[in-house]
Amino acid sequence: MASRPRRAKAVLDADDVRRIALSLPRTTEKERWQHPTFDVAGKMFLTLPDDQGSFAVRCPRFEREELIAAEPAKFWVPTHEASSAWVRVRLDALDDVGELRVIVTDSWRQAAPAELVESTLDGDPAGAGGPS
Repeated sequence: MASRPRRAKAVLDADDVRRIALSLPRTTEKERWQHPTFDVAGKMFLTLPDDQGSFAVRCPRFEREELIAAEPAKFWVPTHEASSAWVRVRLDALDDVGELRVIVTDSWRQAAPAELVESTLDGDPAGAGGPS
């Protein structure tokens, strides 16, 4: 039996994160701490740290520990962010752009006003912006 060829893993970068974040309604980019951050309706939901190999998103602390335990190669929290409700995501550990979109959109949902989430993403579990 012949083995199936492995599909090449997508190479994702900060430009992909920015493109997806800015495709979400009422999102604006703002520089804070000398790096890009993204807000929805005035609330920050994503940051692109200097390392260019990761990004940070909102994540409730009780979920964060489980997430990190389940996929430590993908998710982590720097010591200086331990008391926050944020988690870092390694871009090179993501499976594809679809997974990136789900993570970014989930953070957007946590920050966006409920009426914006309901009116914009209703019925679209993968988030706004469609496939990439």
